[in-house]
Amino acid sequence: MRGFSAKAQSSPLSQRAPSSLAGEGRGGGSGAHAQAATALPRLTTPTPIPSPQGVGEQRASRAEILLLGIAFHADPAGVLYWPEEKLLVAADLHLEKGSAFAARGVLLPPYDTAETLARLALLIAHYAPRRIIALGDNFHDGDGPARMTDRDRAALVALQRGRDWLWVAGNHDPDPAENIGGDFVATLALGPFTFRHEPAKEPQAGEIAGHLHPLARLARRGHAVSRRCFVSDGERLVMPAFGAYAGGLNVRDRAFAALFGARPFTAHMLGARRLYAVAAARCLPD
Repeated sequence: MRGFSAKAQSSPLSQRAPSSLAGEGRGGGSGAHAQAATALPRLTTPTPIPSPQGVGEQRASRAEILLLGIAFHADPAGVLYWPEEKLLVAADLHLEKGSAFAARGVLLPPYDTAETLARLALLIAHYAPRRIIALGDNFHDGDGPARMTDRDRAALVALQRGRDWLWVAGNHDPDPAENIGGDFVATLALGPFTFRHEPAKEPQAGEIAGHLHPLARLARRGHAVSRRCFVSDGERLVMPAFGAYAGGLNVRDRAFAALFGARPFTAHMLGARRLYAVAAARCLPD
């Protein structure tokens, strides 16, 4: 299972049609769900995410998710690792979201890019991948790369050193950007898998996508607990958003029903030290 050759689709990215699927977890993507929620200054509260383990702490236990019979490691920090290919995937970084909101008069602590890159750095140090896929909506808007601080840009360059880095186009950042390194693709085919930002409307075995920012809610001790999650039916998978300020879309939303149809699918909820696999049908709606 080693040595798959990658095939990148690099058609004109600026001509991509907007998706009708919900995007950015009710916080600024395309589609009917997002259109109803993009009015500012209302801001979706970011979903709490586990902080990365520090020096001397025990690493969280990753879980195994099978896609088309191939094992991927799903990390509780929200990345996917394919060990045979030494490939690490992170979706929806939404770098410079804080500065994008500030430009529209919604002031947030301007540290989301530094926090997101620092979390990613720990995971890169742990897995030592030879290739990284940033699965779209890497920046919150097209001007995000220009707003990066010199310190954050240097941190990004350091993460790319010694490995291949692929930026997949997202609906927030459909065009290639300057001075951020890496290569730019619309989609990437690797072995039986296709990596793209927005899930295809039609059934797509082997698809790994982002865009929807899946979030699962469960009742626990009389309270509702919400966590970001991986979502999969064993044939296709939707990644959790990785960005510090990214919102979430409930897995009971019709956008997920449209993707998986009548097939049962599982929410792999991110915990502080492990993942929790829960049938999506058992999760609470909003």
